[in-house]
Amino acid sequence: MRYIMTAAALVTALFAAAAAHAEKRVFIIASNPDGYGVDRCLSSGGACGKTVANSYCRAHQFAEALSFSAVDRDDITGAVPTSGSGSCNGAACDSFVAIECSR
Repeated sequence: MRYIMTAAALVTALFAAAAAHAEKRVFIIASNPDGYGVDRCLSSGGACGKTVANSYCRAHQFAEALSFSAVDRDDITGAVPTSGSGSCNGAACDSFVAIECSR
């Protein structure tokens, strides 16, 4: 009987540990690259931001957005082009938004 109780406790602990380690991923996207302006909701924290972030996560096979915010260009190490497409042209620089998604 002790072995059954020990096995049940072990299985319960394993399932609890698996649930606590939900998969998360942070997506960094260019703000307003297509001209529709929905990314402005994300970077400004507008009311539409949560809906846009959740839709983005679902489109990438995640359940929901945990957070979203504007990201400073200097905080993105090695991912932002310094020349060519996506780089700064004079005073005009692309801005970026981070969306943290969870499964």
